[in-house]
Amino acid sequence: MSLPIVYHPDYVAPLPTGHRFPMVKFRLLYQMLLADEVVERSRVYTPTLPGRELLELVHDRDYVAGYCDGTLDAKAQRRIGLPWSPAVANRTCIAAGGAVLTAQLAMEYGLACNTAGGTHHAFPSFGSGFCIFNDIAIAIRTLQKLGLAQKILIVDLDVHQGDATAVIFQDDPRVFTFSMHCQANFPGRKQKSDLDVPLPVGMEDDEYLETLAKYLPDLLETLKPDLVFYDAGVDTHRSDRLGKLALSDSGLWRRERLVLNSCLKAGYPVAAVIGGGYADDLNDLVYRHSILHRVAAEVFLKYGL
Repeated sequence: MSLPIVYHPDYVAPLPTGHRFPMVKFRLLYQMLLADEVVERSRVYTPTLPGRELLELVHDRDYVAGYCDGTLDAKAQRRIGLPWSPAVANRTCIAAGGAVLTAQLAMEYGLACNTAGGTHHAFPSFGSGFCIFNDIAIAIRTLQKLGLAQKILIVDLDVHQGDATAVIFQDDPRVFTFSMHCQANFPGRKQKSDLDVPLPVGMEDDEYLETLAKYLPDLLETLKPDLVFYDAGVDTHRSDRLGKLALSDSGLWRRERLVLNSCLKAGYPVAAVIGGGYADDLNDLVYRHSILHRVAAEVFLKYGL
């Protein structure tokens, strides 16, 4: 068998011309993975639209209703940074379903990757930073509700702190939040993860990887999680418009190998989402996101999953 991935055509919804969120990257990533034979079409799984009760495992009922029904006030919409439309609302919900499915597949097969996800700035009662519903948190709460996993480690390597995820799980000892991010980047007001590793502007490959290697193996050994939820943001790249770190493509390859090998060698399943990425060159951006899946496909075979 080969790596299971999750994709839905509705991961892409129309945005106004010139909007800075690169929505089309999700479709282009899926197409690249098929064209380069990184994944097999038979191992592509399609999520279903989750019911509001799943969204409400994390988010306030009034916020869920307000967003889904298009009745949020203008200030709340501006904070999100994405215009509301029925298509974007549907896309938001199906993406949360994709994270749930990715987590379930990871528990079944040992490793699974979504082709979207990582909306870690979505708080229980409001969205921000292009994040509306927190897909990572919804997936984890769903696994907990179904009794599929008890101890979960979130490894958030997006360049931005996983602030909302930290808040959501701050009183849940079953979920450990680890965020390694650029200190001088969004959000301006940081929250308290179980472990925050703030990085200086301009950090390059070797120092970044040494820092990650300093923490990740010890976390795995100490926590012994039932599942690792990995946010593999590529906005850590030196060419990212919203980044401020200085990883190269090679650095991203090494990072993904470090994370996935560390987890799978120790026997811990991994559910991965792609996180942020905002480069000017769309083809380069899509390739960077695909590094996660390319490495995951390698290690899936390596460990005989």
